[in-house]
Amino acid sequence: MLKFGVVVVPGSNCDHDTIYVLKHIYKQDAVPLWHKTSDLQGCDAIIVPGGFSYGDYLRAGALARYSPMMNAVAEFAKNGGIVVGICNGFQILCEAGLLPGALLLNTQPHSGINYSCKNIHLIAENDNTALTTGIPKGKALTIPIAHGEGRYFADAETLEKLNKNGQIIFRYCDEKGKITPDSNPNGSLENIAGICNETKNVFGMMPHPERASDEHLGNTDGKYILSALVKTVQARKAERLVVS
Repeated sequence: MLKFGVVVVPGSNCDHDTIYVLKHIYKQDAVPLWHKTSDLQGCDAIIVPGGFSYGDYLRAGALARYSPMMNAVAEFAKNGGIVVGICNGFQILCEAGLLPGALLLNTQPHSGINYSCKNIHLIAENDNTALTTGIPKGKALTIPIAHGEGRYFADAETLEKLNKNGQIIFRYCDEKGKITPDSNPNGSLENIAGICNETKNVFGMMPHPERASDEHLGNTDGKYILSALVKTVQARKAERLVVS
């Protein structure tokens, strides 16, 4: 059995969703990691979940990145540990410098506000990362979003590097898997919905796979993503045990 750590800061609101899915859908252990501690409790992988950390004061994720727990997460990632940030977690990882770029205010306002909460479609850019292994090529996944600052931005040099190194893992698309301007829900550059770092052990995505992983919700497309994560972490743990 794997042990996942789910970071909890004031304003987290997807921590219980994430723990529920890992425990009850995937039958793995999952524990909350309180932001004021630096004890990772021997976890095999870390998830920084969605929410409104510290009320999104200053900007989303700007304060949470200074917590003792995030310092421990940064060290864990530096040593090769798998870290996944979802929505606000993605914003926090960018603020902490664990992922390149930034998440800015949406440029697709709805009813006069920037916040958008709905199902969208996204497509995996590749099938060789911890979040994309096993996803059928060309399949459009239906995954919900819930954010006001989800517009991915990076300078031209960073974008070129992301594309060249295969660090873009998801893009927004239509229901047929076509990447179009109309399928971009927030104005993200190049329809980017998720990225990873150069060493492909730190991941960030704005859509919420944990909200699309239970049949009771009428959508299980998120299981493609979380199943890939669980299988990857299991394989890495098995390799470590063999080496030791």
